[in-house]
Amino acid sequence: MGFLSKVGNGFKKSTSFFRDGWLELKKVRWPNRKELTSYTLVVLCTVTLVALFFAVIDYGLSEMLRIVFQ
Repeated sequence: MGFLSKVGNGFKKSTSFFRDGWLELKKVRWPNRKELTSYTLVVLCTVTLVALFFAVIDYGLSEMLRIVFQ
């Protein structure tokens, strides 16, 4: 098997990969504007709550360590 045939096979495989990917993207059911807004709000609220949770835990542990080492 020569170098050019290996390059040709690689090109065929990559072309097939992108064609298959494009076909799969056509099957996707994309959210409408209302769903997208709703999902975005859920993600933002979740991220905010998790950030607040870890901020409170971090502050509490910092204060405990400050008291212990004073």
